[in-house]
Amino acid sequence: MAIVSEEFGRFKDRTIHLYTMSNTAGVKVSVTNYGGIMTSVKVPDRDGQIADVVLGYDTLQEYTEDAIYIGSVVGRYANRIKGGMLKLGQSTYQLSCNRPGIHLHGGNQGFNKKIWEPQVIRNEGAPGLRLFLDSPDGDEGYPGNLRTRVSYALTEDSSLIIEYEAETDKPTVVNLTQHSYFNLAGQGDITNHLIQINGSEYTPVGPDLIPTGELAEVQGSPFDFRRLRRISEAMAEEDKRKKAGDGFDHNYVLDTRGDIKKIAAYLYHEKSGRIMAVYTTKPGMQFYSGNYLDGRWKGRGGVGFFKHAALCLETQYYPDSPN
Repeated sequence: MAIVSEEFGRFKDRTIHLYTMSNTAGVKVSVTNYGGIMTSVKVPDRDGQIADVVLGYDTLQEYTEDAIYIGSVVGRYANRIKGGMLKLGQSTYQLSCNRPGIHLHGGNQGFNKKIWEPQVIRNEGAPGLRLFLDSPDGDEGYPGNLRTRVSYALTEDSSLIIEYEAETDKPTVVNLTQHSYFNLAGQGDITNHLIQINGSEYTPVGPDLIPTGELAEVQGSPFDFRRLRRISEAMAEEDKRKKAGDGFDHNYVLDTRGDIKKIAAYLYHEKSGRIMAVYTTKPGMQFYSGNYLDGRWKGRGGVGFFKHAALCLETQYYPDSPN
């Protein structure tokens, strides 16, 4: 078990570092203090062949120019808030709208665009990294000074533990998540992956992807992943509730009810034998199947991020839940 650091580049006259955790199973996880971004997760397959199972870029500059939240910590509030309007008690706050009529993933300069203060954890059982960020009162329209801490740790059994903490001096809202794009094959598209989501309901959305306010049962719909199911098969189903976009971008109401011992989601790639299980204390999880990746963004080695090149499993509070 080890963690090493190296310079990753310079941004706004500051040196940005890259921290790589590794274990004896051959797993390596790299995180930078720019945006709290997880730049790389290298994992062996059943034959010991290593592949990077998350999308990423080669350089720091590419991350600073990124607009699709590759690998980043998202905050203050992940997902969408309609109209950017936030009411707390008798006060109403106007948040920045970085999409037409929508505040998305923390606004124009969310936590994914911030330089975090790093602290290396040299714990023999689970070396890791703590990242700290101070968000001032009024940042992107949010009330309250917010002190945030995100910790990454890799264990010997190849568990990647991500913990979020936040403190504020005013009533506010916080919804932090990790926005890595996963592909357990390391290449190709993710529609041949098998997925299971421990959620009997989801939050339907309108054309603007804002939840309608209802909870819908997944039973009998393409959204039913309570049993392990191939993503391509679900995509092929016709359903009036499925929005245009040829894929999924929906929040699931998890049946785990915050129990960290219960699996929230399970992802499996048959050919490689790689498996990923997700555990969370959050009540919801956004399953996004990379519908809007269109090749404009080029990743490692100049390879484009094309449609369904990877998927996200973003543990969270429900989208637009302040409203």
